[in-house]
Amino acid sequence: MSARPDNAPSTLATRHRIRMADIAPWVIALAAFFLFPRHLQLGTQVMIMVLFALSLDLLLGYAGIVTLGHAAFFGIGAYCSGILSVRLAIHDPLMGLLVSAALAGVAGIAVGALVLRTRGLTLLMLTLGILLMLAEAANRAAWLTGGADGLQGVAIGRLFGLFEWDLYGRTTYLYCVAVTFIAFVFVRTVVMSPFGRSLVGIRENPERMEAIGTPVRQRQVVAYGLAAMLAGVAGALNAQTNQFVALNVLSFELSGAVLIMLILGGTGRLYGAFVGAPIYMIAADWFARLDPTYWLFWIGAMLVALVMFARGGFLGLWDKLSVARVAGRT
Repeated sequence: MSARPDNAPSTLATRHRIRMADIAPWVIALAAFFLFPRHLQLGTQVMIMVLFALSLDLLLGYAGIVTLGHAAFFGIGAYCSGILSVRLAIHDPLMGLLVSAALAGVAGIAVGALVLRTRGLTLLMLTLGILLMLAEAANRAAWLTGGADGLQGVAIGRLFGLFEWDLYGRTTYLYCVAVTFIAFVFVRTVVMSPFGRSLVGIRENPERMEAIGTPVRQRQVVAYGLAAMLAGVAGALNAQTNQFVALNVLSFELSGAVLIMLILGGTGRLYGAFVGAPIYMIAADWFARLDPTYWLFWIGAMLVALVMFARGGFLGLWDKLSVARVAGRT
């Protein structure tokens, strides 16, 4: 007897079912608002980097596209939001987010259509080269970007015309949490959809996916554009909350840092960004206090140890401990 046709919808419903892991990060984020009122500015930066790492996870963890230049789209979003405010006197924060997302997404599709013709080391070098070119272009166009001095005087209007940007960072923190939550829902919907499952198939075996008729490069370009759009939103948030845009938003160091964050948390798991970004930023702050000169050495040592003994990041290590605990009970 054949299987019932309603099995597929029930499987899809199970895939989209909300789990405790979907709720936990937001409960923690809201709890931090009340428990750590003096550290909300750090919390705001953590949420921005969570969003940035989440965008990279869509590209690396699900589509399997390795890049060293993801900060290019973060920088595009930051400069777009800053220029709207400083040069065009458009101070609405939501308008800044939308325009930055659109511009970064278009740039991502254009760059993806170019670089995804290649693979491996060539792909890495192309993404890095584009990042360096954008950084130098921003440096030279001082009349627009502020050059090496940065884009100063970014002023953001009230959120929804009602909420002021207070000195304690309460509004900015909740604003970043809300935007990151919307982005998470969007990414979760994408990766749980047939399009997202096809990205996983492309990551695992692009030749086989192409053989069954999947437009591999087309879907990779779309994923590249979506990831760039989210990175642009993160960059816009960074410009709005700091009210300043520096050249380091287009730096290789930023691309490397977000890659480390994602590796620390675990790639291709949706929640790796929520684990890796806070751990990296809190550890960096702690190591910088203990050893201000050589704090990056300890970050590197932590990363090497994690890669050697827990290749799936902290979430992979948690899975191994959970399996070991269940096996011990039996």
